[in-house]
Amino acid sequence: MFPLLAQEKIKISHLPYLQALTDSSVSIIWTSNNPAIAWVEIAPNDSTHFYKQEREKLFAQQYGFKMVGTVHQVNISGLKPGTTYRYRVYNQEVLKHEGTRVQYGDFAATNVYREQPLKFKTPGPSAEVSFAVVNDIHGKNEVLRNLIKQVDIPKTDFVVFNGDMVDNLLSENQMYGGFMDTAIALFASEKPMYYARGNHETRGSFATAYPKYFPTSSGELYYLFNYGEACILVLDCGEDKPDSDIEYSGIVDMDAYRSQQAKWLEKAVESPLFKNAKYKIVICHMPPFGGWHGSQDIRDKFVPILNKAGAQIMLSGHLHRHIIQKQDQQVHFPVLVNSNVNLIKVQLNDQEGSFKVYSQEGKLVDEIKIKPLN
Repeated sequence: MFPLLAQEKIKISHLPYLQALTDSSVSIIWTSNNPAIAWVEIAPNDSTHFYKQEREKLFAQQYGFKMVGTVHQVNISGLKPGTTYRYRVYNQEVLKHEGTRVQYGDFAATNVYREQPLKFKTPGPSAEVSFAVVNDIHGKNEVLRNLIKQVDIPKTDFVVFNGDMVDNLLSENQMYGGFMDTAIALFASEKPMYYARGNHETRGSFATAYPKYFPTSSGELYYLFNYGEACILVLDCGEDKPDSDIEYSGIVDMDAYRSQQAKWLEKAVESPLFKNAKYKIVICHMPPFGGWHGSQDIRDKFVPILNKAGAQIMLSGHLHRHIIQKQDQQVHFPVLVNSNVNLIKVQLNDQEGSFKVYSQEGKLVDEIKIKPLN
């Protein structure tokens, strides 16, 4: 299976980051340079040293097998709400696998000896929620750094990537180099990142691998999650032009995909997670206006469902300029379109929800407020 050849010593090639965090579960993703089995060691956030005792090992496994590969996903369940956990990730290289005989190689792990273990905290019942949104970075790491530096990460619950973080997806290294390594260095190993795919993430030969790196609670690229008393609906906009456009070379089927998504959305807005939320926020890379085919399809297929369900605000990007479009007869909620050089900071509490737009320099550009639902 894996020929025994002279090769580079195993290492963690891209450090871990958090995905699909809920009050009781999380997925932790990372990569290694060579094929390996993988696990997470997890410990309570108490005063004990990580090496005080053997910590619980949770393996990357499926169908009863410890999975062997270079992209590692460990799904952890049974966590307690509002609780901080410490963790490290581990790999053991698999050099050769013939029949039932496996030859293992060296180990690689994140450091807990001279450095503090990584941490994450599950959401708990809270009237206050804080998060940030960036979009349309298109591989400009300096812009991403400038925007994230405006965020008080320790006091922020999560970050949303609202699409088009790169121009296209060509390889794992290009994707990480385009934005994910920067995100991991700044926050993503300890603060969750939720991703709404943009139209540019649908482009390139590596685009179909995207879901492998960004798993969701629904198993699809559209999903919802609760944080405190807020429910966030994350929609997948698909492409912006008709499926027949020459740019797509006949490889996309986005109209049918958005119709499939609309059927899911009809059920999602009827779930208690959404219906009982005090804040109902929609994340969708493309706004439901602009005149292009994809935006019109979103307006036709998603907006009537969202109107009926009482969505309060949609956060979008795509247009590379700042726009606040107030509710009208067709769209019953305001749409905040964030530019490609600004950041949205969101604060939700018992009194109001505030959506403030900031520049790279930290200057307040605009603000919109909504009231919590009863």
